[in-house]
Amino acid sequence: MRKLRVGVVGVGYFGQFHAEKYRNLPEVELVGVADINRSRLREVASRLNVDTFPNYEDLYDKVDAVSIAVPTSIHYQVTKDFFQREIDVLLEKPITATLRDADELLEMAEKGERVFQVGHQERFNAAIMALEGSLVDPKFIESHRLSPFLQRAADIDVVLDLMIHDIQIILSMVDSPVESIQAVGVPIVSPHLDIANARIEFQNGCIASATASRVSREKNRKVRIFQSGAYFTIDYISQSLTVFSSDGRDGRPLFPGILAEDIEITKNDPLKMEIQSFVERVRDRKQPVVSGVDGRKALEIALRITEQIQRNTEKRKNIRGRVG
Repeated sequence: MRKLRVGVVGVGYFGQFHAEKYRNLPEVELVGVADINRSRLREVASRLNVDTFPNYEDLYDKVDAVSIAVPTSIHYQVTKDFFQREIDVLLEKPITATLRDADELLEMAEKGERVFQVGHQERFNAAIMALEGSLVDPKFIESHRLSPFLQRAADIDVVLDLMIHDIQIILSMVDSPVESIQAVGVPIVSPHLDIANARIEFQNGCIASATASRVSREKNRKVRIFQSGAYFTIDYISQSLTVFSSDGRDGRPLFPGILAEDIEITKNDPLKMEIQSFVERVRDRKQPVVSGVDGRKALEIALRITEQIQRNTEKRKNIRGRVG
């Protein structure tokens, strides 16, 4: 079987890592990297010893699949261009800036029978994968994703930048439509929201609380999931999973009736796992772990959260105006 020919469009912070992972896969030929920033393009291409393409259109007849890691504002146009050339796509999150654009890409992917994967790499974190099969019917989920400010993400708010990772994870855990959303957030160092909290209520009664900040001193990536008889804590950074339960399984006593068990996990490289999965799906033509549909669902909830925050902000402004 010949090697899969792959290109990477956009070799900024995330895109360079995509290129590195492809470069090290024996079943893949990294044809080249594309970026409008020519100095950055030369630096990455020289490090990886691959060809450069200042115009991504020059990749059309040279690749079978691409990773796209360009600014969110042009996700739609670049992905559309590759779908029109019958090329499979791994698109960094968020899928697009609007639901209308996402719907059009989904329609194109379906009609063209294209593999369309969205880059929510936390789904491939070893701790999340170790949880598979243990969740029964989550009742409450609490996530925190905190980071220092990075200028690279200043074009979008913290909900689309960070919280959307946890939104996608939560949606994968709860098999129920979202009933209501309450959310708050504020800008701190950028024109967009830099810290936000959302309370998501599902029709089956499950409640999820998600907090995201990009103005924190240190990184924190944790989630706790509660269900009848047990709860789970996951640290994405250390890739650790602890189970607290009352089912009599072996473990150390936490307090009367509750035992804690640290699950043994073989750590992995989530981005490498994500890219390997994409390559496999391009080969076998099966549905990706995180499909375009999954990415669209996460975007819908993220946009509902930001709209809720905007309405609350306008309401407070109106109240202050009347009082003043």
